[in-house]
This record gives sequence, C-alpha cells and structure tokens, in this order.
Amino acid sequence: MRAVIHHGQPGTSGLRPAEVADPEPRTGWVRVRLRAAGLNHRDLFLMDERTGAEAPFVPGSDGAGIVDAVGEGVSGVREGDEVLINPALGWEHAHDTPVVPEILGGPADGTLAECVVVPACNLARKPAHLSWPEAAALPMGALTAYRAVFTRGGLRRGEHLLVPGVGGGVGGWALLLGKAAGARVTVTSRKADKRDHAVRLGADRALDTAADWAAELGGASVDLVVDGVGPAVFGQYPKVLRPGGRVVLFGATTGTDLHVPLRELFFHQFSLLGTSMGSAEEFRQMLAFVEQHRIRPVVDSVYTLENVAEAYEQMVAGTQFGNIVVVP
Repeated sequence: MRAVIHHGQPGTSGLRPAEVADPEPRTGWVRVRLRAAGLNHRDLFLMDERTGAEAPFVPGSDGAGIVDAVGEGVSGVREGDEVLINPALGWEHAHDTPVVPEILGGPADGTLAECVVVPACNLARKPAHLSWPEAAALPMGALTAYRAVFTRGGLRRGEHLLVPGVGGGVGGWALLLGKAAGARVTVTSRKADKRDHAVRLGADRALDTAADWAAELGGASVDLVVDGVGPAVFGQYPKVLRPGGRVVLFGATTGTDLHVPLRELFFHQFSLLGTSMGSAEEFRQMLAFVEQHRIRPVVDSVYTLENVAEAYEQMVAGTQFGNIVVVP
C-alpha cells in the first residue's frame, strides 16, 4: 500500500511517500481502508522530537474509511462498514484519566496511508451527514474539545465561553460545540480573517488577541475559558473571569512556563484545570452530540499523500482555519 513514512531526519524533512506492506489485523483488531485522514499538531511534535535514528513510522491519528478485513474474535464490525476511528487507545471511561493517553499514530503506525489497523472497539459508525474529509477532520479535535468544554469545563446553556487563539482544530470545535450547547461564545485571534471566519460560524464576539479583552468586553464576565495558547494570553484571564470561573488548558502553543497570580486565583475562587484527549465514553457522547446538532467540521484544505509535506508546512505557518485533511 502507499503510505507516508517519517525516517532519517527530525521534523517535516523526514517525511516521504513509500510503498509498504499492507498491515494485517490481529485478534480483536480490524483493518480500515482509509478514505481520508486528518492532520494534527501532535504529528509535528512527534516528528520534531525524533532524532532520525528511530525506525520508520507512519504518522497520523485521525481517519475515516471502510472496514476491509476483520481479525479473529471481533463482533459487531463487518467488512464494508463505513467507520470513524477513535485515536485514543485503551481509555474507556472518562473518570479513568491516564497520565499520558496512548494515541494512534506514534509510536504505532497511523493514518497517513491507504490502510491502518486498529482495535475494533476504537471504531464508530461514520455520521451520515458528513463527507469523508469532514469525518476524518473530526476525531482528535472534537474529542479533545468535548472533554475540555463539557467533562472538565462543565459548560452550561446560557454561560459565556471564551476561546483564545481560534483557528486550529480544537479551538474551532470548542466554538461549534459551545454554540450548539446554547452558550455565548467569544473568540480571539491575531488575524482579522480568522476573526471574521469565526463570526460567520456563529461566534458572538471576535477580539484581537493583542487587545485589552476586559475593555473590549465592556465589563461582561466569562464563565469558562478553553485555552490551548498558554502563557502569552494567561494574564488576561483574571481580568475577564467571573468569581468562580473556570480555565481549562489543553495545550501550550506559546510555551510551558506559566505565571499564575495565586492571590487572584484563591480570592476569586477560580478553577484551573488540565485536559488531554478523551475517553471512548466521551467519544461516543461527542458523536451523539455532533449528530443531534448536525455539526459539520470546518475543512480548510485537502491534500494527497504525495504532497503531505506541504500540508504540514501550512499547519506550521498557521494560515488555516479549521482542519487540514489528506486523501489517499
């Protein structure tokens, strides 16, 4: 089968198309012939961390396709089923929080290929209202956002949700999920076109990330912040959060060293929470929510396996709004 492998050099320079053997499903696993795969920043982090001496592997965590081989001991899944892959492996219940979730696409081979093998329990029926690229754009970003917004963040109808740095997969999903849940949603971005796009998707307000958010909001307080940016914007939160407000951190695109104003944290009784990925239980809940509200992910662009390095270059540049998809 055709695939994209990473080997020999760190970063995107180690990517190249290749012909590799078709994987065979072992007991309890199935093989999915992929119709589309989604890219994530996690792919870049993994490739950057590799020295080049490791064995080749196929990146990619998100994918959707058709089951074309079933291993022994599998029930409830048949050849020909149209499926979506849950990339979080071995995490069943929301309350069983792993220190580091095991995720498809590193170190095990992932979805940037014509086929991938996964545990049968990590498959779900593809939502009928989604195209193949839309379905492939959904799993990791939507699952991470669902856990951040609802399980960890506890968002309720009528609350005010703030999503800094909207434009990436998780931030865009947080906007879509929040609006579908009946929340008021404010987003921020440094780029005017991304702010405009967010408003077209339903955002109530779109602020320049560099602005004084408290002044822009005119005294309106925020109940929940879902943040993947980190230190560059964290200082704004105490100024806009209501007493008892919550901050859920799912990423740190501007660094990992964070100054936390402790007096404001305990005097105003803010909650500071971390989250990463999500469980199979939350994956099922997320899919039911997406189908109930007919939510469609934003697909920014579609590439082929042969030009996947260009797709990652776009992700590094940060010019996309929504998800980048690869079709084999």
